[in-house]
Amino acid sequence: MSKLFLVPTPIGNLEDITIRAINVLKSVDVILAEDTRTSGFLLKRYEISKPLISHHKFNEHKSSQQIVDRIKAGQTIALISDAGTPAISDPGFFLVKHCLENDIEVECLPGATAFVPALVNSGLPNERFCFEGFLPQKKGRQNRFNELAEEQRTMIFYESPHRLVKTLTQFAEFFGEDRKASVSREITKLYEENKRGTLSELIAHFSAKTVKGEIVIVVGGKIIEKKKKEYIKKDRM
Repeated sequence: MSKLFLVPTPIGNLEDITIRAINVLKSVDVILAEDTRTSGFLLKRYEISKPLISHHKFNEHKSSQQIVDRIKAGQTIALISDAGTPAISDPGFFLVKHCLENDIEVECLPGATAFVPALVNSGLPNERFCFEGFLPQKKGRQNRFNELAEEQRTMIFYESPHRLVKTLTQFAEFFGEDRKASVSREITKLYEENKRGTLSELIAHFSAKTVKGEIVIVVGGKIIEKKKKEYIKKDRM
């Protein structure tokens, strides 16, 4: 039966792909890739030779109907992003929505995504959290900070290296410089770094070095006074 597969790909280390993901990519008729050049390295590594079609944020609205038509005609198609799970801060949502509206089966495989290891590595509470992805660059950015200042759950953000210090500084302004946080970069790669501390400590650390790689920021939620005392007591045990 023809369908759309969403297939997670490694976020850095090419060995972080499941056997099932490899088998699915070998079995489909077409692979949709965010950047065909980037995906080509992964496919070559696992001897996957399938037609590649470019599917990214600049053409997804235009190409989605063509993809739906292909699946209705009997093709099975896989969607991959440059790294991680499609539709998580990457193209995919619009295509999934369009397929479901056309009664096309969609199946998402489990696999790599950057925010899970960053959250677990942070040492911050992870039984409840909110994933914010990339913050607005201009319009709506301050409003988002104002809203999140009252968030009690652990918060997760994606950020680019050249905006890291600026974003940490804004976090300190809205959340308080003593708020606990963690920055993870180059996850699964050779120079992976997980730096934990207060926002002021993280600002000092990353202001003193050149930052490269993909960034995940994890910030502790607001602790109300009663819970704050319990948290401090637990932290000292």
